[in-house]
Amino acid sequence: MFEEGARLKAIHGADNVFDFSLGNPDIEPPEAFKQQLREVAENPEPGLHAYMPNTGYARTRQAVAEFLTREQETEITENEVIMTCGAAGGLNIILKAVLDPGDEVITPAPYFVEYGFYADNHGGKLVAVPTRPDFTLDIGAIETAVTEKTRAVIINSPNNPTGQVYSEENLRDLGKVLSEKSRAHGRTIYLISDEPYRKIVYDDIRVPSVFSCYADSAVATSYSKDLSVPGERIGFAAVNPAALGKQKLLEAMALANRILGFVNAPALMQRVVTGLQGIHVAIPEYDRKRRLLCDGLAERGYSFTRPAGAFYLFPQAPVKDDVAFVQALQEELILAVPGSGFGAPGYFRLSYCVPDKTITAAMPGFEQAMEKFR
Repeated sequence: MFEEGARLKAIHGADNVFDFSLGNPDIEPPEAFKQQLREVAENPEPGLHAYMPNTGYARTRQAVAEFLTREQETEITENEVIMTCGAAGGLNIILKAVLDPGDEVITPAPYFVEYGFYADNHGGKLVAVPTRPDFTLDIGAIETAVTEKTRAVIINSPNNPTGQVYSEENLRDLGKVLSEKSRAHGRTIYLISDEPYRKIVYDDIRVPSVFSCYADSAVATSYSKDLSVPGERIGFAAVNPAALGKQKLLEAMALANRILGFVNAPALMQRVVTGLQGIHVAIPEYDRKRRLLCDGLAERGYSFTRPAGAFYLFPQAPVKDDVAFVQALQEELILAVPGSGFGAPGYFRLSYCVPDKTITAAMPGFEQAMEKFR
């Protein structure tokens, strides 16, 4: 879609192509990030660009742990934190540590498409299970999907592509199922929470603590979305202090952080984010874009669940063939992503981390595409 967008813009002009295909933040990083970056660059410590322990700088991990203790409502130390190359790096080191060839990883659909590749990287197989009509967790479907091969469940809340946030009740029910199934099958099933959108939520929604809901859990996240620095590839993974075999798991993740080719999380960015815990972009800006897009599409007859977080909308296509509808949008110079790519045919994803004028100028095209299928 990125290349297609570039091709269409070259033909029709950038202002005439409405690209909702990528989750690439359009809000600039907060001023605090720029100040911290300047400060680190202008006052370099010896070894600023050198290797460090596989898990990252102790000072950075301590700062992360202190913030995470408040966010996850669980006492966490720097020893439970590993700095990574973004959330993708965090997910891969966790999966490398826990998966044996043939193990299964359950995820609720719709889901971020790269989970399947991450599982496959380490000999695992992704098993997608349906969610409820509003995209909340279907605990019964997950319970049914668990087998003796199940090793992990990956959740993503706020969710890409739906923007749904899973409730504490949902997560506690999931924790009970995983505890029961772990005992029944005689092996730990890990709950892995992918949380790069955690701070981007609306309407006073609260993202619950996974650590409070299930002991054998881990979190992978990044600063890509909340600080608008996806190109810097900086994030972390953290393991619940109450996890069974925690130390062995952390040691395996630390080794994986090196042998998978990451070597270390970026040194400069580790130093920068040390002083930025809890800092994020202006969420009301994304909320304004969310309202602008939702209100515009609702007026034109589109059906969707209003997102509680992240910066994606996942409307239902007016026909079963979501690919055909996305192609119809493309004829109107609107770029979207078919829901089938996220394990949810019949829907399509729009990313609203775009300029306001992109949203408003695209509305006639959305109306024309809808009219073709009425």
